[in-house]
Amino acid sequence: MNTEVTAILQECDRLKARLSEMRPLPAAALKKIEDALSIEYTYESNRIEGNTLTLQETELVVNEGVTISGKSMREHLEAINHAEAVGYIRDFAKKDIEIKESTIREIHSLVLHGIDRENAGRYRTVPVMISGSRHVPPQPYLIGKQMEDFMVKFREMETEKVHPVLIAASIHDELVRIHPFIDGNGRTSRLLMNLYLLRNGYTIVNLKGTDKAKLDYYNALETSHVEKQPETFLKLIAEAEKDSLERYLSILGQQVK
Repeated sequence: MNTEVTAILQECDRLKARLSEMRPLPAAALKKIEDALSIEYTYESNRIEGNTLTLQETELVVNEGVTISGKSMREHLEAINHAEAVGYIRDFAKKDIEIKESTIREIHSLVLHGIDRENAGRYRTVPVMISGSRHVPPQPYLIGKQMEDFMVKFREMETEKVHPVLIAASIHDELVRIHPFIDGNGRTSRLLMNLYLLRNGYTIVNLKGTDKAKLDYYNALETSHVEKQPETFLKLIAEAEKDSLERYLSILGQQVK
């Protein structure tokens, strides 16, 4: 791992230690902060995938049950489902339950609930192409074995004591590469990454959906999958986790610099 990424990870651990010193946080304050951050995360993650709901509209749909005029039913469901999935990973992270393939399928099932009943929580049975990408995901008959290998590699990284932020980034990267589902791979990969971060005492990485941020994100994935060079993606996630920890501490009134 290059020195730049190592330095970012060291800073992540310094910030995480500061956050740990403040725990346990008051339950009421914690819930308010997490609810607001979950809405932001839902908004940005869906925005990456083309959802046009604004942050305020996302909040109204999720928390107030409001129907936004001119927005599709799918966009409403994407907001509701993603918020539900964030709740699921937050709860899961607090329990002593092993992350398995069934966990990934459960997350995906929540993401596509009511949108695609036939494929929610099921691996794809057809070949796919990713628009704008040179990466060709594996044929459907290879998915079962590649997902098994994915879980083995994940366990090996834990055994080898790889840094948790790098494990989280790697499982996101690899799940997108396999592209096991017909739809919802990006959201599911980001949720799985964040489940792992939460499980290890870090904060949710909220990748932004602006044009530039989205392009940087997709380019980093493309470099990893096509050129077999994951370093750019790993650095992007490490920096995003550092930013997330800094923001969390600043919300709690802490100086981070």
